[in-house]
Amino acid sequence: MSRNSLFLVSLVVDTYDRAKGFYCDGLGFECVEDTAMPDGKRWLVVRPRGGEGASLLLAEASDETQRAAIGNQTGGRVGFFLETDDFARDHRRFTEAGVIFQEEPRYEPYGTVAVFADLYGNLWDLIERAKPRTQK
Repeated sequence: MSRNSLFLVSLVVDTYDRAKGFYCDGLGFECVEDTAMPDGKRWLVVRPRGGEGASLLLAEASDETQRAAIGNQTGGRVGFFLETDDFARDHRRFTEAGVIFQEEPRYEPYGTVAVFADLYGNLWDLIERAKPRTQK
């Protein structure tokens, strides 16, 4: 039986170093790989420290069409969901790092959540999923 998984999502950015700084310094992601390519591009992969699931390939825009997509890759909808095991800790840490939250934390049936914007305006949910309820 075959096994497939989503392991990488491309995110168009203005410059490699600015994006790497935000995701690694601001959000605390780890840089998995930063390799120069022959054409002047870089294979720059970051992911949440200690996390599982997909990583981000930070892709520097190379033409006007790509530059126009920076910050609006999902048409203004929340397009990225960052799971945490401690919402209060990470919300505080992100705020102290200058991350702009679009709302106060809220409590939904699926967990504690707040929307924030990345360096470019892409919307993210910071979410601590609710613990499953046991049935009696």
